Amino acid sequence: MKKTWILLLISSLFFSCQEEVILDLDQKEGRIPVIEGYWTDQGISNEVKISLAKNYYDSLDQESVRDAEVFVKELKTGRKIAFRYLEATRSYRPNPLERAIVGESYQLNVNWKGQTYQSEGLMLAPPILDSVVWNYEKDRPFRGEGYFIKVYGKIPFLDNNQYRIRVIENDTLKNQREDYLLFDDTFGLQVFEKGLELGYAFQKNDRVRMELYRLNKDAFVYLSQLVNLLFSDGGLFSPPPQNPTSNIRVVSGKGEVLGYFVVSPVLTRTVVIAPK
Repeated sequence: MKKTWILLLISSLFFSCQEEVILDLDQKEGRIPVIEGYWTDQGISNEVKISLAKNYYDSLDQESVRDAEVFVKELKTGRKIAFRYLEATRSYRPNPLERAIVGESYQLNVNWKGQTYQSEGLMLAPPILDSVVWNYEKDRPFRGEGYFIKVYGKIPFLDNNQYRIRVIENDTLKNQREDYLLFDDTFGLQVFEKGLELGYAFQKNDRVRMELYRLNKDAFVYLSQLVNLLFSDGGLFSPPPQNPTSNIRVVSGKGEVLGYFVVSPVLTRTVVIAPK
C-alpha cells in the first residue's frame, strides 16, 4: 500500500508540472512574398511561384500573387525572357521553347507593388546518369517490404557538387520532409557510381519519374536548411523555428522576401514497376 501512495504522489507531481508554452516568435507585420523559381534546360520545369507568407501561428490559407511582373534576364546579352501567370498551375511560366544554356548566368527579376526582387545563378553542366534499376526487397529493417529503386551515374566535376533528386510517383510529386533527396561531395561521390538508393519502397505498377538537379551552392544551402526546419520536432531542446537563408534579395523598395531561385540542368528517367 505504501508503494502505491508513492507512485500516485510522483504521478501527481509530474502532471502538475506540465504547462503549454507558446513561443514568443518574431511576428511580421503585413504579408511577405515567398518566391520559388526554377530556370532549367527543360521547358516543362521552368516556372516561378509567388505566394504570401504566414506568421507561424496563422491559420490563413496560402494566397498566390497573380499580378507581378516576372522575367529572367540572360546576363551576357541582356535579353529578357518574359513569364506570364497561368491560373491552371498557379504559377508564372515562359514560352516552353525558352530554356537555360550551360555556361550562361541568369538573373530572376520580380516586380510587385513597388518592390523589386532579384537573384542570380549559373547554369552548370549536368552529371552523367547511366541507369535506373529496381529490385524487390523483403523485410528490410526500418524500410519495410516492396520495390526499391537505385540510380547509377558518374560525377566528373571537382567542385560545385550539390545535387537534388525529385521523385514523381504516379504523377504526384513526393514533397514531404523525407522526400528532399539532397547530397553533395562531403563524403565523396562514389556512392553515386555504386548506386544511390531512393529511401522508400514502391509498389507493383507504380510509375516513377526521377529528376536529377545540379544546384548552385546558395540554392543547396536553402534547401538543406529547409529540411532541417521540417525535421525539427518543436520540442523543449529544439531551436526556435526560423526561415532558411534566401538567395533572393530586395533591390528596390522596402520589406523582406523569402524563398529561393534555382538555375540547374535536369536529367530525367522514368521507370514502371512491372515485374514479369
